[in-house]
Amino acid sequence: MEAFEYAIRKDIRNNPIVREVDEARQRQMWRTVAVGGLLVVLVLGSAWQHFELIRYGYRLERMQAERAAEEQVNRNLRLQIESLQAPQRIEALARRELKLKYPGEDEAFVLERVLPTEPPALSMVASR
Repeated sequence: MEAFEYAIRKDIRNNPIVREVDEARQRQMWRTVAVGGLLVVLVLGSAWQHFELIRYGYRLERMQAERAAEEQVNRNLRLQIESLQAPQRIEALARRELKLKYPGEDEAFVLERVLPTEPPALSMVASR
């Protein structure tokens, strides 16, 4: 028996199938995409506001703690100024370090305050 070689040729038309665009389905799809996009924008906006609120809360707490610390430093510095300006302390330093003492009865005298007189009304001033 001989081997027969033959080819079977089928005539297949492979033309692309053209479908009609369903306008109602297209509108529904775009409406669904728009609603979904709007929901995503709303959720992201809400989350952004929430996280900003939390961030500002932490920032406010940090600033309040810094303010409290600065107020404590201010109170300490004011207390230190008051203690350094105390008359008893100044007197003790004057006696101990500068060797100052109170003046006696015969050593003290009062300076009178002299006020400058006003120039006469009709005076001329020389100028160069």
